[in-house]
Amino acid sequence: MSIDFVTGVMAETIRITLLISAPVLIVGLAVGVFVSLIQAVTQVQEMTLVFVPKIVACLIALVAALPWMMNVLMSFTINIFNNIPNYVR
Repeated sequence: MSIDFVTGVMAETIRITLLISAPVLIVGLAVGVFVSLIQAVTQVQEMTLVFVPKIVACLIALVAALPWMMNVLMSFTINIFNNIPNYVR
């Protein structure tokens, strides 16, 4: 196992991690910005107005994207397990 090979596997792992976390993070960011704009316009500075919509939106995004996330993660894991004999050499 060479340094280039290990680096490639680790880079793919980080890419998959970023890919499967992106939908929830993007939804959380968008909802946070939207609620902050609403707070700035109405001048209501209540922390629960930011926290609750963000949590609800992230949970909805997670439920919506979970089948896709599991498919990506399972295909990556199957690929890693199938290539174990190649990794040992």
